[in-house]
Amino acid sequence: MNSPQHTPMMTQYLAIKAQHTEYLLFYRMGDFYELFFHDAEKASRLLDITLTRRGQSAGQPIPMAGVPVHAAEQYLAKLVRLGESVAICEQVGDPATSKGPVAREVVKIITPGTLTESSLLEDDKDTLLASVWINTAQMGLAVINVLTGVLTLTEHHISDLASTLERIAPAEILLPEGVTLPFTHHSHYTVTRPHFHFDRERGQKMLCEQLGVFDLNGFGAASLSLAHGAACALIYYIEHTHKHTQHIIHSLRVENATDFVQMDPNTRRHLEITETQSGHHSPSLLSVLDVCKNPMGRRLLRHWLHHPLRDLSQITARQAWIEVWVAPEHQEALQDLRKTLQHIADIERILGRLGLKQARPRDLSALRESLSLLPTVSALLGQVNRQLFSSFISQIQALPSAPLNLLQRAIKDEPAVSLKDGGVIAAGYDSDLDELRLLQQDQGQFLIDLELAEKERTNIPTLRVEYNRVHGFFIEVSRSYSDRVPVHYQRRQTLKNSERYTTEHLSAFEEKILHANERALSREKYLFDQLVDQLTEYLTPLKTLASLVATSDVMTTLAHQAIHLNLVKPILTEEQGIHITQGRHLVVEQQVERFIANSVALHHQRRLLMITGPNMGGKSTYMRQCALITLLAHVGSFVPASHATLGLVDQIFTRIGANDDLASGRSTFLVEMSEAATILNRATAKSLVLIDEIGRGTSTYDGLSLAHAIALDLAQRIGCLTLFATHYFELTELAGEVDGVVNVHFDALEHGEHIVFLHSLEEGPASQSYGLQVARLAGVPRPVIELARTKLKALESSRPLSLTQEPPGPMRQQELFANSPIIEELKGLDPNQLSARQALDLIYRWREDIDLY
Repeated sequence: MNSPQHTPMMTQYLAIKAQHTEYLLFYRMGDFYELFFHDAEKASRLLDITLTRRGQSAGQPIPMAGVPVHAAEQYLAKLVRLGESVAICEQVGDPATSKGPVAREVVKIITPGTLTESSLLEDDKDTLLASVWINTAQMGLAVINVLTGVLTLTEHHISDLASTLERIAPAEILLPEGVTLPFTHHSHYTVTRPHFHFDRERGQKMLCEQLGVFDLNGFGAASLSLAHGAACALIYYIEHTHKHTQHIIHSLRVENATDFVQMDPNTRRHLEITETQSGHHSPSLLSVLDVCKNPMGRRLLRHWLHHPLRDLSQITARQAWIEVWVAPEHQEALQDLRKTLQHIADIERILGRLGLKQARPRDLSALRESLSLLPTVSALLGQVNRQLFSSFISQIQALPSAPLNLLQRAIKDEPAVSLKDGGVIAAGYDSDLDELRLLQQDQGQFLIDLELAEKERTNIPTLRVEYNRVHGFFIEVSRSYSDRVPVHYQRRQTLKNSERYTTEHLSAFEEKILHANERALSREKYLFDQLVDQLTEYLTPLKTLASLVATSDVMTTLAHQAIHLNLVKPILTEEQGIHITQGRHLVVEQQVERFIANSVALHHQRRLLMITGPNMGGKSTYMRQCALITLLAHVGSFVPASHATLGLVDQIFTRIGANDDLASGRSTFLVEMSEAATILNRATAKSLVLIDEIGRGTSTYDGLSLAHAIALDLAQRIGCLTLFATHYFELTELAGEVDGVVNVHFDALEHGEHIVFLHSLEEGPASQSYGLQVARLAGVPRPVIELARTKLKALESSRPLSLTQEPPGPMRQQELFANSPIIEELKGLDPNQLSARQALDLIYRWREDIDLY
């Protein structure tokens, strides 16, 4: 019932908005999506669009903002990037027959994690939706790519949640009501859902229904009850946002923590794997490696870099593929294959839209062209090494020919962008459509013939038979010949210098043509939908094809970069150790004119390298390059070195840099100690640990003691491979006291007031830190530098701190003034012989002496 305070249309809007309060409501009105009230004010601010008013409601002006329907996607993309979700409300009724407002309903809800529209997706990054169910110390995780329908289930200890989410990088995370993430450093958007959505038993049944199986034993997922609960919420959410209950999940895989080299969020950020610490794409490891020719390859390369393998057989298989392509005799084939891959479309996402019945005409033409290139791909693989690529070749050759044949027959060479415009289905595919099109093609000749006949019959030389979309077909006669117009002409429109008419014959033809247009568009839509249904029968083999193309793109990209970046094949073993000869930092060397390569030798007798040397001397670069080389080797890539032999690692940890977390009330030192605690509690003998300047956020004695204890624990109890950079020279004494600890350093040369950093690693401890010289380079004023130099000399002349002695305890007051003349005088006094006046005089004199002293 309409409220007396609102118009019927506003009453309809408010009713729909009340059901979707958490979303911005795009309310369709003609050629615009309109937003009202708070939604309008918010959208105006976020999208920088004009905020206007539309009438009144309940006596108050109604704020309104809108975007054109034809340009809506660019606005939606911006809102999604800002973490907003939008409910799309369309007109579903017929305006011609509606009494009151046209019927409207929400047909889809767009959220950051459920995107399927190509214009809203990033080409080089998967858009993933995650769901988390937490139970005491355990967590279940379900992650899906909505477009492809690939679901991943996993269960971990709750302490692994932060690193798992950082690795997966979902765009949106579903959480039960009342649950918050137990960490603050995340860039994901969270959505809370009711607890009953996380029902484990219901989740297991829903998964079986989606996959069409009796149980989940065949997927190795039967026992993952927490993940079943997470999947339940995930399926509910997609049904809610996409407004359908059709199959959402097309494949299921189970992921184990032991499958990949683990890295916590801090490590991923410190190593700048796919983005810099400031959030930019470049310069990062991915930006240097990514010369992929296909968007599927770009996404897969990103995935590989965040999922380095621990299975030696899988790693060596990838190395074998790269090794074949880098051979000099295969260079031409490598370039030919990369050129071919460049012309293959994003099949993975096209197939995703096919499965969701959202495919567009250009999707199908792109799929057709891509399928037609498969024989070339197969031939090039066979030409290089048929035995090695036999699996790829056989799967390509096993692909049914029906999809390509169907697309070649059904879709025009250059189909229209939109199905509503027609011109999508090829001639000869459907006889009924061909007949309707022929009727449309005859339209032009009919108008010419009719115009000539009418001119001759009426003797009106200016007569024209024309058509426009507003008035349809008409006969136009200038006013000067109006007296010759036949009586059977029916006036349709009067213009300034002419009149427009129609006849029964022309009206009959117009109706026939218009019906032919409508019938042709309707027939094309029917044929297109039928074609989509037929193609979905081949989704499974086509998705296998997409995976093969993506893998081929990544492998040839890594081979191409191995050649152009001078990378070598690393040797991986099960033994503990990292031996890198002339290793380089792949990212830094692209930014500098001349990069100094350095070697790494870590093994059981050399477990911890205590690295000293000046700031800017190369310590941090050296440590990071060791970690990145290790990561690349576990990805299966070649590495920047002249030689590398590495034992498999289970985890990589870093403690680098100094950042506070003021939002959570955590100081720089607390953050530093939290990161150190994570390493000490989770590292194993098979881990690689990088420690850079631990203990600098507190007092000298506290910091030195903590750094000493942490280094000892890493070297003795844990026994992991560690690079430990420090400015505490006292820690270099550990090399003579603890087995496995070795001193190395980066040196510099002073020439007058100038300093030259050698960036070359040497054995033994550094002689000094060159802190004052670096401060001068940074622009610290000369008087401050000189004052610091004076103080440094005074400090260096005093007894240095030593780890071999106990730190000094509190001094007694008598020791503090042991050489004072006041103390000597006081020793010779007899207090009982002093008058009050004498005692007071002594105190005044001593007070003056102390001021002079």
